[in-house]
Amino acid sequence: MNERLGILGGMGPQATNTFYQFVIDRTDARSDQEHVNALILSDCQMPDRTGAILGSEEAREAVYQRLLADAQLLEREGCTVIAVPCNTSHFFLDRVQEQVGIPILHMIRETARLLASQGRRRPGILATDGTIQTELYQTEFSAAGIQAVIPTPEAQKLVMSLIYDDVKAGRDCDPEKFAAIHRDLEAQGCDCGVLACTELSVFADKHHLPPFYVDAMAVLAERAVQACHKPLRQIFIK
Repeated sequence: MNERLGILGGMGPQATNTFYQFVIDRTDARSDQEHVNALILSDCQMPDRTGAILGSEEAREAVYQRLLADAQLLEREGCTVIAVPCNTSHFFLDRVQEQVGIPILHMIRETARLLASQGRRRPGILATDGTIQTELYQTEFSAAGIQAVIPTPEAQKLVMSLIYDDVKAGRDCDPEKFAAIHRDLEAQGCDCGVLACTELSVFADKHHLPPFYVDAMAVLAERAVQACHKPLRQIFIK
């Protein structure tokens, strides 16, 4: 089989590294040759997605054009499916998909399908301001019959601080920030929490989180393995 996964990353670099490790960990392989063939494009010069979404039309167009150019590069290099380990970039991906001839896995829709299959009905969404304000998760979850809950303004500031001040800045994360965020979701009656920013996936990879949390990037990694027709490790199958 000639499947090749294209990873459109760099948003941020550490999240891309963690995502590829997720793919490796979830592939039931016993040799190099049994792993997923992958081409990783870490475009670290991609403009900030939240800043673009909340900014001007010109800024949004610049991000779209760069995502499109990167996706087309991966397609030209023989990739058969694309994964984008950045939640906020999904604001642009339906439009990019229209111009690309290979499928782009949609992390948010895949997460919605998983939660619906688990009977979850009130997940808390931990994401950037851009993802929250454009209602990317709220829209997809509503279509799946799920009521998404967003953090209170005070808790959302802590979410953004974890993402930008800690993970993206390469600093040690403050577990107390996350503990306060968790208390906020519990107070709002959430039956689970969704790590809807790949920087939070990086945080979760370094800190033990309870089963209450579903990692959207981990869901994307599983679907990427399946899309490349590789078997999932039994422990990860959902």
